Amino acid sequence: MRTSRRQSPQVNAGSMADISFLLLIFFLVTAAIPEKDEGITRKLPPPCPPNTICDYDIIKQRNILEVKINSKNELWVENEIIDIEELKDIAIAFLDNNGDNTCNYCNGLKDNNSSDNPNKAVISLNNDKLTSYKFYIQVQDELTKAYYELRNNYSETIIKKPSNKLTKEELKQVKNAYPFILSEAEIKN
Repeated sequence: MRTSRRQSPQVNAGSMADISFLLLIFFLVTAAIPEKDEGITRKLPPPCPPNTICDYDIIKQRNILEVKINSKNELWVENEIIDIEELKDIAIAFLDNNGDNTCNYCNGLKDNNSSDNPNKAVISLNNDKLTSYKFYIQVQDELTKAYYELRNNYSETIIKKPSNKLTKEELKQVKNAYPFILSEAEIKN
């Protein structure tokens, strides 16, 4: 007698994992990932080369503008509480001071207690761990506005061009005139 064993048809799923993996790779490679420039772009100083001593010049206290943000989002500049709207004007006055009369394009008050010139001026920004990110970014924005305004004035008065029409060389000249020097390191007395 013949026994009839019916076997149910089976689908070979062994290569299904390979196919799904290849499809996943295909979509990852071909998908357009939108760029989001979030964050703050800053140029960091170059690292200290090995086997060299990197003692940087001691910065005179008058060339440092101390900006601090506490945990209550209070803005302190030179140990005085100020409103954030005042920060840009204070930074401009500090950066454009020309205390040592070496800056021929500066329009500052030449205050002996403020920065020597824009190339020596450092803005020191310190914040508390509990400072809100939003307020920290507002402070960064105000400082950036100060540099932008100074650079824009320089390009219009010295180069005689609006800042959006500058060549690469002229843009480099403007950035050298007012270098963005912002330190977030703690000040040692």
